[in-house]
Amino acid sequence: MNREKCGVIGIYAFDENWNVSRFIYYGLVALQNRGQETCGMAVFDGKNMKVIKGKGLAENFFTQNSLDEAKGWAGIGHVSPLNPQFDENIQPVYVNDDVKVALGYNGKVLNYKELVEGKFKSEEDAVAVASLLAKELKHSDPLEAMESAMEKMRGAYSLVAFTDKGEMIVARDPKGVKPLVIGSFGFDHGAIASESAAIDVIGADLKADIKPGEIYVINQYTIERKSAFRDKERYCAFEYVYLCRPDSIINGKSVYEARMKIGEYLAEEFPVDADIVIGVPETAIPFAMAYSNATGIPIHMGFVRSGRGMRTAIRPTQFERLVGVQLKLNPIRQAIRGKRVVLIDDSVVRGTTTRNIVNMMRNRIGAKEVHVRIGSSRLISPCPFGVEVPEKDELIAAHLTEEEVSKVVGADTFAWLSLEGMIKAIGLPKDKLCMGCFTGEYPYLEEGI
Repeated sequence: MNREKCGVIGIYAFDENWNVSRFIYYGLVALQNRGQETCGMAVFDGKNMKVIKGKGLAENFFTQNSLDEAKGWAGIGHVSPLNPQFDENIQPVYVNDDVKVALGYNGKVLNYKELVEGKFKSEEDAVAVASLLAKELKHSDPLEAMESAMEKMRGAYSLVAFTDKGEMIVARDPKGVKPLVIGSFGFDHGAIASESAAIDVIGADLKADIKPGEIYVINQYTIERKSAFRDKERYCAFEYVYLCRPDSIINGKSVYEARMKIGEYLAEEFPVDADIVIGVPETAIPFAMAYSNATGIPIHMGFVRSGRGMRTAIRPTQFERLVGVQLKLNPIRQAIRGKRVVLIDDSVVRGTTTRNIVNMMRNRIGAKEVHVRIGSSRLISPCPFGVEVPEKDELIAAHLTEEEVSKVVGADTFAWLSLEGMIKAIGLPKDKLCMGCFTGEYPYLEEGI
Protein backbone atom coordinates (compact mmCIF):
# COMPACT_ATOMS: atom_id res chain seq x y z
CA MET A 1 0.00 0.00 0.00
CA ASN A 2 1.61 3.25 -1.10
CA ARG A 3 1.94 5.98 1.50
CA GLU A 4 2.36 8.69 -1.10
CA LYS A 5 3.58 12.08 0.09
CA CYS A 6 2.94 11.79 3.82
CA GLY A 7 4.17 14.33 6.35
CA VAL A 8 5.93 13.55 9.62
CA ILE A 9 6.86 15.68 12.61
CA GLY A 10 8.59 15.02 15.91
CA ILE A 11 9.09 17.36 18.88
CA TYR A 12 11.28 16.71 21.91
CA ALA A 13 11.06 19.45 24.55
CA PHE A 14 13.66 18.19 27.09
CA ASP A 15 11.59 19.80 29.86
CA GLU A 16 8.72 18.00 31.56
CA ASN A 17 6.89 21.31 32.10
CA TRP A 18 6.24 21.53 28.37
CA ASN A 19 3.15 20.22 26.59
CA VAL A 20 3.97 19.57 22.94
CA SER A 21 0.56 18.36 21.69
CA ARG A 22 -0.42 21.78 20.34
CA PHE A 23 2.97 22.22 18.70
CA ILE A 24 2.52 18.88 16.97
CA TYR A 25 -1.00 19.90 15.98
CA TYR A 26 0.16 23.14 14.34
CA GLY A 27 2.99 21.29 12.64
CA LEU A 28 0.50 18.81 11.19
CA VAL A 29 -1.68 21.65 9.93
CA ALA A 30 1.40 23.08 8.21
CA LEU A 31 2.09 19.71 6.58
CA GLN A 32 -1.42 19.10 5.20
CA ASN A 33 -0.17 19.83 1.69
CA ARG A 34 1.28 16.33 2.10
CA GLY A 35 -1.92 14.63 3.25
CA GLN A 36 -5.49 15.52 4.18
CA GLU A 37 -7.17 12.14 4.65
CA THR A 38 -5.77 10.95 7.99
CA CYS A 39 -3.84 12.49 10.86
CA GLY A 40 -2.51 11.41 14.21
CA MET A 41 -0.08 11.98 17.03
CA ALA A 42 1.60 10.01 19.81
CA VAL A 43 2.55 12.02 22.92
CA PHE A 44 4.73 10.87 25.84
CA ASP A 45 4.51 12.25 29.40
CA GLY A 46 7.39 10.32 30.90
CA LYS A 47 5.31 7.30 31.85
CA ASN A 48 2.65 6.72 29.24
CA MET A 49 2.31 7.18 25.51
CA LYS A 50 -1.08 8.44 24.31
CA VAL A 51 -1.96 7.86 20.65
CA ILE A 52 -4.74 9.89 19.02
CA LYS A 53 -5.45 9.38 15.34
CA GLY A 54 -8.29 9.28 12.86
CA LYS A 55 -9.63 10.38 9.50
CA GLY A 56 -9.95 13.88 8.19
CA LEU A 57 -8.10 17.19 8.37
CA ALA A 58 -6.03 17.87 11.46
CA GLU A 59 -7.97 21.02 12.33
CA ASN A 60 -11.23 19.08 12.13
CA PHE A 61 -10.17 15.86 13.82
CA PHE A 62 -8.31 17.25 16.82
CA THR A 63 -10.45 19.07 19.38
CA GLN A 64 -9.71 21.19 22.41
CA ASN A 65 -10.52 18.21 24.61
CA SER A 66 -8.38 15.73 22.71
CA LEU A 67 -5.38 18.06 22.78
CA ASP A 68 -5.89 18.67 26.49
CA GLU A 69 -5.89 14.92 27.06
CA ALA A 70 -2.75 14.37 24.99
CA LYS A 71 -0.35 15.94 27.48
CA GLY A 72 3.33 15.24 27.19
CA TRP A 73 6.73 16.82 26.68
CA ALA A 74 7.66 14.83 23.57
CA GLY A 75 5.85 13.19 20.69
CA ILE A 76 5.43 12.59 16.98
CA GLY A 77 2.74 13.27 14.38
CA HIS A 78 1.72 12.18 10.88
CA VAL A 79 -0.57 13.19 8.02
CA SER A 80 -1.45 11.03 5.01
CA PRO A 81 -3.40 11.40 1.74
CA LEU A 82 -4.73 7.83 1.94
CA ASN A 83 -7.20 5.96 4.13
CA PRO A 84 -5.90 2.53 5.23
CA GLN A 85 -8.30 -0.38 5.32
CA PHE A 86 -8.20 -0.56 9.14
CA ASP A 87 -8.14 2.41 11.52
CA GLU A 88 -5.33 0.88 13.58
CA ASN A 89 -3.08 1.26 10.53
CA ILE A 90 -3.53 5.03 10.48
CA GLN A 91 -0.18 6.54 11.36
CA PRO A 92 1.49 6.89 13.75
CA VAL A 93 1.13 3.14 14.05
CA TYR A 94 1.63 1.69 17.52
CA VAL A 95 3.28 -1.65 18.26
CA ASN A 96 2.58 -2.83 21.78
CA ASP A 97 5.20 -5.52 22.35
CA ASP A 98 8.00 -5.92 24.91
CA VAL A 99 9.20 -2.58 23.55
CA LYS A 100 6.35 -0.22 22.69
CA VAL A 101 6.96 1.84 19.55
CA ALA A 102 4.93 4.52 17.78
CA LEU A 103 6.10 5.28 14.24
CA GLY A 104 5.23 7.53 11.34
CA TYR A 105 6.96 7.57 8.00
CA ASN A 106 6.90 8.98 4.49
CA GLY A 107 7.77 6.84 1.50
CA LYS A 108 7.73 3.15 0.72
CA VAL A 109 9.76 0.25 2.06
CA LEU A 110 9.64 -2.11 -0.89
CA ASN A 111 10.47 -5.33 0.96
CA TYR A 112 8.26 -4.74 4.01
CA LYS A 113 6.56 -8.14 3.72
CA GLU A 114 9.93 -9.81 4.21
CA LEU A 115 10.98 -7.80 7.27
CA VAL A 116 9.15 -9.61 10.03
CA GLU A 117 7.72 -13.06 10.51
CA GLY A 118 5.24 -14.83 12.76
CA LYS A 119 3.05 -12.64 14.92
CA PHE A 120 4.68 -9.51 13.50
CA LYS A 121 3.77 -10.26 9.90
CA SER A 122 1.67 -7.45 8.44
CA GLU A 123 0.14 -6.36 5.15
CA GLU A 124 0.78 -2.74 6.16
CA ASP A 125 4.25 -1.32 5.51
CA ALA A 126 4.31 1.12 8.45
CA VAL A 127 3.31 -1.65 10.88
CA ALA A 128 6.02 -3.90 9.49
CA VAL A 129 8.68 -1.21 9.93
CA ALA A 130 7.53 -0.43 13.49
CA SER A 131 7.49 -4.14 14.33
CA LEU A 132 10.98 -4.61 12.94
CA LEU A 133 12.28 -1.68 14.97
CA ALA A 134 10.61 -3.00 18.13
CA LYS A 135 12.19 -6.40 17.52
CA GLU A 136 15.66 -4.85 17.09
CA LEU A 137 15.20 -2.72 20.23
CA LYS A 138 14.87 -5.86 22.36
CA HIS A 139 18.51 -6.68 21.69
CA SER A 140 20.22 -3.35 21.00
CA ASP A 141 20.34 0.29 22.01
CA PRO A 142 18.22 2.62 19.80
CA LEU A 143 21.07 3.74 17.52
CA GLU A 144 22.22 0.18 16.83
CA ALA A 145 18.61 -1.03 16.52
CA MET A 146 17.77 1.56 13.87
CA GLU A 147 20.99 0.84 12.01
CA SER A 148 20.23 -2.89 12.05
CA ALA A 149 16.69 -2.25 10.83
CA MET A 150 17.94 -0.03 7.99
CA GLU A 151 20.28 -2.79 6.86
CA LYS A 152 17.19 -4.90 6.21
CA MET A 153 14.93 -2.17 4.74
CA ARG A 154 14.98 -1.46 1.00
CA GLY A 155 13.28 1.60 -0.39
CA ALA A 156 12.86 5.36 -0.02
CA TYR A 157 11.71 6.67 3.34
CA SER A 158 12.07 9.21 6.12
CA LEU A 159 10.76 8.26 9.54
CA VAL A 160 10.34 9.34 13.12
CA ALA A 161 9.59 6.88 15.93
CA PHE A 162 9.09 7.08 19.68
CA THR A 163 9.56 4.41 22.33
CA ASP A 164 7.96 3.95 25.74
CA LYS A 165 11.39 4.68 27.26
CA GLY A 166 11.20 8.26 26.04
CA GLU A 167 13.50 7.90 23.02
CA MET A 168 12.87 9.58 19.69
CA ILE A 169 14.46 7.76 16.74
CA VAL A 170 14.85 9.52 13.40
CA ALA A 171 16.17 8.12 10.12
CA ARG A 172 16.39 8.88 6.39
CA ASP A 173 17.07 6.34 3.67
CA PRO A 174 20.66 6.05 2.33
CA LYS A 175 19.89 7.96 -0.88
CA GLY A 176 17.77 10.63 0.80
CA VAL A 177 14.90 10.36 -1.67
CA LYS A 178 12.35 11.64 0.85
CA PRO A 179 13.01 14.99 2.60
CA LEU A 180 13.58 15.38 6.34
CA VAL A 181 14.89 18.36 8.29
CA ILE A 182 15.89 19.12 11.86
CA GLY A 183 15.38 22.27 13.88
CA SER A 184 15.90 23.50 17.40
CA PHE A 185 14.33 25.37 20.26
CA GLY A 186 17.25 27.36 21.64
CA PHE A 187 20.32 25.17 21.85
CA ASP A 188 18.54 21.82 21.75
CA HIS A 189 17.85 20.06 18.44
CA GLY A 190 14.36 18.91 19.27
CA ALA A 191 12.23 19.41 16.15
CA ILE A 192 11.99 17.06 13.16
CA ALA A 193 9.74 17.51 10.09
CA SER A 194 9.27 16.50 6.48
CA GLU A 195 9.51 20.16 5.45
CA SER A 196 11.15 23.23 6.92
CA ALA A 197 7.86 25.16 6.77
CA ALA A 198 6.55 23.06 9.66
CA ILE A 199 9.68 23.92 11.66
CA ASP A 200 8.97 27.61 11.03
CA VAL A 201 5.30 27.34 11.99
CA ILE A 202 5.99 25.87 15.44
CA GLY A 203 8.52 28.59 16.21
CA ALA A 204 11.69 26.50 15.98
CA ASP A 205 14.82 27.37 14.04
CA LEU A 206 15.79 25.33 10.99
CA LYS A 207 19.26 23.86 11.44
CA ALA A 208 19.92 21.34 8.71
CA ASP A 209 18.67 18.55 6.52
CA ILE A 210 18.90 15.08 8.00
CA LYS A 211 21.55 13.61 5.71
CA PRO A 212 20.90 10.51 3.61
CA GLY A 213 21.52 7.42 5.73
CA GLU A 214 21.71 9.46 8.92
CA ILE A 215 20.19 8.40 12.25
CA TYR A 216 19.37 10.58 15.26
CA VAL A 217 18.43 9.27 18.68
CA ILE A 218 17.17 11.88 21.13
CA ASN A 219 16.48 11.32 24.83
CA GLN A 220 16.32 13.61 27.86
CA TYR A 221 20.08 13.53 28.35
CA THR A 222 21.76 13.17 24.99
CA ILE A 223 21.42 13.58 21.25
CA GLU A 224 23.22 10.84 19.36
CA ARG A 225 23.87 11.11 15.67
CA LYS A 226 25.39 8.66 13.23
CA SER A 227 25.88 8.54 9.48
CA ALA A 228 25.16 4.84 9.36
CA PHE A 229 24.80 4.55 5.59
CA ARG A 230 25.79 6.94 2.83
CA ASP A 231 24.94 6.27 -0.77
CA LYS A 232 24.81 8.54 -3.80
CA GLU A 233 22.16 11.18 -3.15
CA ARG A 234 18.98 10.90 -5.21
CA TYR A 235 16.63 13.61 -3.98
CA CYS A 236 13.06 13.52 -5.31
CA ALA A 237 12.70 16.13 -8.08
CA PHE A 238 8.90 16.16 -7.81
CA GLU A 239 9.17 17.63 -4.32
CA TYR A 240 10.39 20.88 -5.88
CA VAL A 241 7.88 20.90 -8.71
CA TYR A 242 4.72 19.97 -6.84
CA LEU A 243 4.82 18.26 -3.46
CA CYS A 244 6.48 20.72 -1.08
CA ARG A 245 5.17 24.03 0.20
CA PRO A 246 6.82 26.99 -1.59
CA ASP A 247 8.07 28.37 1.75
CA SER A 248 10.08 25.22 2.46
CA ILE A 249 13.80 24.66 2.04
CA ILE A 250 14.81 21.06 1.40
CA ASN A 251 18.21 19.62 0.59
CA GLY A 252 19.60 23.13 0.92
CA LYS A 253 17.43 24.51 -1.90
CA SER A 254 14.51 26.93 -1.71
CA VAL A 255 11.35 25.46 -3.23
CA TYR A 256 10.09 28.96 -4.05
CA GLU A 257 13.27 29.88 -5.92
CA ALA A 258 13.14 26.61 -7.86
CA ARG A 259 9.53 27.29 -8.90
CA MET A 260 10.35 30.84 -9.98
CA LYS A 261 13.20 29.45 -12.07
CA ILE A 262 10.79 26.95 -13.61
CA GLY A 263 8.64 29.86 -14.81
CA GLU A 264 11.67 31.60 -16.26
CA TYR A 265 12.78 28.52 -18.18
CA LEU A 266 9.22 27.95 -19.43
CA ALA A 267 9.27 31.48 -20.85
CA GLU A 268 12.67 30.89 -22.40
CA GLU A 269 11.73 27.56 -23.98
CA PHE A 270 8.12 28.27 -24.97
CA PRO A 271 7.34 31.96 -25.53
CA VAL A 272 4.01 32.85 -27.11
CA ASP A 273 2.21 35.99 -28.22
CA ALA A 274 -0.59 36.45 -25.70
CA ASP A 275 -2.53 39.02 -23.65
CA ILE A 276 -2.40 37.55 -20.14
CA VAL A 277 -0.75 34.85 -18.04
CA ILE A 278 -2.82 32.83 -15.57
CA GLY A 279 -1.51 30.27 -13.09
CA VAL A 280 -3.69 27.42 -11.84
CA PRO A 281 -3.83 27.69 -8.02
CA GLU A 282 -1.86 26.96 -5.95
CA THR A 283 1.43 25.35 -7.01
CA ALA A 284 1.63 26.99 -10.43
CA ILE A 285 1.33 30.58 -9.21
CA PRO A 286 5.12 31.10 -8.84
CA PHE A 287 5.59 29.57 -12.32
CA ALA A 288 3.10 32.07 -13.76
CA MET A 289 4.62 35.04 -11.92
CA ALA A 290 8.09 34.27 -13.26
CA TYR A 291 6.75 33.56 -16.77
CA SER A 292 5.05 36.96 -16.73
CA ASN A 293 8.17 38.73 -15.45
CA ALA A 294 10.33 37.10 -18.12
CA THR A 295 7.99 37.77 -21.06
CA GLY A 296 6.39 41.05 -20.04
CA ILE A 297 2.91 39.56 -20.51
CA PRO A 298 0.71 40.77 -17.62
CA ILE A 299 -0.27 38.22 -15.02
CA HIS A 300 -3.93 38.08 -14.01
CA MET A 301 -5.89 36.28 -11.34
CA GLY A 302 -7.92 33.83 -13.38
CA PHE A 303 -9.49 31.60 -10.75
CA VAL A 304 -10.80 31.76 -7.20
CA ARG A 305 -10.47 28.60 -5.17
CA SER A 306 -13.65 27.40 -3.52
CA GLY A 307 -12.93 25.86 -0.13
CA ARG A 308 -9.92 23.71 0.66
CA GLY A 309 -7.85 22.50 -2.26
CA MET A 310 -8.52 19.04 -3.64
CA ARG A 311 -5.89 17.16 -5.64
CA THR A 312 -8.21 16.23 -8.50
CA ALA A 313 -5.54 14.25 -10.31
CA ILE A 314 -5.79 11.53 -7.67
CA ARG A 315 -9.55 11.34 -7.28
CA PRO A 316 -10.49 7.71 -7.94
CA THR A 317 -13.23 8.19 -10.53
CA GLN A 318 -13.72 10.24 -13.68
CA PHE A 319 -16.85 11.81 -12.19
CA GLU A 320 -15.04 12.91 -9.02
CA ARG A 321 -12.17 14.38 -11.04
CA LEU A 322 -14.62 16.34 -13.20
CA VAL A 323 -16.70 17.58 -10.30
CA GLY A 324 -13.55 18.32 -8.31
CA VAL A 325 -12.34 20.80 -10.96
CA GLN A 326 -15.70 22.55 -11.08
CA LEU A 327 -15.92 22.75 -7.29
CA LYS A 328 -12.42 23.92 -6.53
CA LEU A 329 -11.81 26.53 -9.26
CA ASN A 330 -14.30 29.24 -10.12
CA PRO A 331 -13.08 31.33 -13.08
CA ILE A 332 -13.05 35.12 -13.14
CA ARG A 333 -14.88 35.77 -16.39
CA GLN A 334 -13.85 39.39 -16.79
CA ALA A 335 -10.19 38.45 -16.67
CA ILE A 336 -10.46 35.73 -19.31
CA ARG A 337 -13.20 36.61 -21.83
CA GLY A 338 -11.84 37.62 -25.24
CA LYS A 339 -8.21 37.23 -24.17
CA ARG A 340 -5.30 35.21 -25.52
CA VAL A 341 -4.32 33.31 -22.39
CA VAL A 342 -1.14 31.53 -21.33
CA LEU A 343 -2.44 28.94 -18.86
CA ILE A 344 0.29 27.59 -16.59
CA ASP A 345 -0.08 24.48 -14.44
CA ASP A 346 2.31 22.33 -12.42
CA SER A 347 1.75 18.96 -14.07
CA VAL A 348 -0.52 16.91 -16.31
CA VAL A 349 -1.35 13.35 -15.31
CA ARG A 350 -4.33 11.96 -17.22
CA GLY A 351 -5.18 15.25 -18.92
CA THR A 352 -8.73 15.29 -17.55
CA THR A 353 -8.26 18.33 -15.33
CA THR A 354 -6.47 20.30 -18.03
CA ARG A 355 -9.14 19.48 -20.60
CA ASN A 356 -11.90 20.57 -18.24
CA ILE A 357 -10.17 23.86 -17.43
CA VAL A 358 -9.45 24.65 -21.08
CA ASN A 359 -13.01 23.76 -22.08
CA MET A 360 -14.38 25.99 -19.32
CA MET A 361 -12.19 28.90 -20.41
CA ARG A 362 -12.95 28.61 -24.12
CA ASN A 363 -16.53 27.44 -24.36
CA ARG A 364 -18.13 28.78 -21.19
CA ILE A 365 -16.22 32.02 -20.78
CA GLY A 366 -15.02 32.87 -24.26
CA ALA A 367 -11.21 32.98 -24.12
CA LYS A 368 -9.88 33.82 -27.58
CA GLU A 369 -6.88 31.49 -27.34
CA VAL A 370 -5.51 29.17 -24.66
CA HIS A 371 -1.84 28.20 -24.65
CA VAL A 372 -0.99 25.62 -21.99
CA ARG A 373 2.47 25.55 -20.40
CA ILE A 374 3.39 22.90 -17.82
CA GLY A 375 6.03 23.55 -15.15
CA SER A 376 7.28 19.97 -15.02
CA SER A 377 8.60 17.52 -17.54
CA ARG A 378 6.51 14.74 -19.03
CA LEU A 379 5.20 12.33 -16.38
CA ILE A 380 5.70 8.92 -17.94
CA SER A 381 6.08 6.43 -15.09
CA PRO A 382 4.41 5.53 -11.77
CA CYS A 383 6.50 5.95 -8.64
CA PRO A 384 7.28 2.92 -6.46
CA PHE A 385 8.12 5.22 -3.54
CA GLY A 386 4.75 6.87 -3.11
CA VAL A 387 4.51 9.93 -5.36
CA GLU A 388 0.91 10.08 -6.54
CA VAL A 389 1.44 9.11 -10.17
CA PRO A 390 -1.01 6.56 -11.67
CA GLU A 391 -0.06 3.55 -13.74
CA LYS A 392 1.64 4.17 -17.07
CA ASP A 393 -1.41 3.34 -19.18
CA GLU A 394 -3.23 6.27 -17.52
CA LEU A 395 -0.47 8.83 -18.14
CA ILE A 396 -1.18 11.01 -21.13
CA ALA A 397 2.49 12.00 -21.50
CA ALA A 398 3.53 8.38 -21.93
CA HIS A 399 1.45 7.95 -25.07
CA LEU A 400 0.90 11.28 -26.86
CA THR A 401 3.05 14.03 -28.35
CA GLU A 402 2.61 17.67 -27.34
CA GLU A 403 0.66 18.32 -30.54
CA GLU A 404 -1.64 15.37 -29.82
CA VAL A 405 -2.15 16.46 -26.22
CA SER A 406 -2.98 19.96 -27.42
CA LYS A 407 -5.81 18.53 -29.51
CA VAL A 408 -7.05 16.27 -26.72
CA VAL A 409 -7.27 19.08 -24.16
CA GLY A 410 -8.55 21.65 -26.68
CA ALA A 411 -5.64 24.09 -26.38
CA ASP A 412 -4.12 26.16 -29.19
CA THR A 413 -0.64 25.06 -28.12
CA PHE A 414 0.72 22.83 -25.36
CA ALA A 415 4.21 22.32 -23.96
CA TRP A 416 5.97 20.61 -21.06
CA LEU A 417 9.14 22.05 -19.56
CA SER A 418 12.17 20.17 -20.80
CA LEU A 419 13.97 17.78 -18.48
CA GLU A 420 17.09 19.92 -18.78
CA GLY A 421 15.13 23.05 -17.87
CA MET A 422 13.63 21.39 -14.81
CA ILE A 423 17.03 20.21 -13.59
CA LYS A 424 18.52 23.69 -14.01
CA ALA A 425 15.60 25.24 -12.16
CA ILE A 426 15.99 22.92 -9.17
CA GLY A 427 19.67 23.77 -9.02
CA LEU A 428 21.02 20.32 -8.16
CA PRO A 429 23.12 18.08 -10.42
CA LYS A 430 21.16 15.55 -12.45
CA ASP A 431 22.96 12.65 -10.81
CA LYS A 432 21.75 13.82 -7.37
CA LEU A 433 18.07 13.76 -8.33
CA CYS A 434 15.52 10.99 -8.48
CA MET A 435 13.57 11.69 -11.67
CA GLY A 436 11.94 8.33 -12.18
CA CYS A 437 8.49 9.85 -12.74
CA PHE A 438 9.98 11.63 -15.76
CA THR A 439 12.46 9.01 -16.98
CA GLY A 440 11.25 5.62 -15.71
CA GLU A 441 14.61 5.03 -13.99
CA TYR A 442 14.47 4.78 -10.20
CA PRO A 443 17.17 4.41 -7.55
CA TYR A 444 17.11 1.11 -5.66
CA LEU A 445 15.18 -0.47 -8.55
CA GLU A 446 18.22 0.15 -10.76
CA GLU A 447 20.18 -2.02 -8.36
CA GLY A 448 17.75 -4.91 -8.68
CA ILE A 449 16.15 -4.32 -5.28
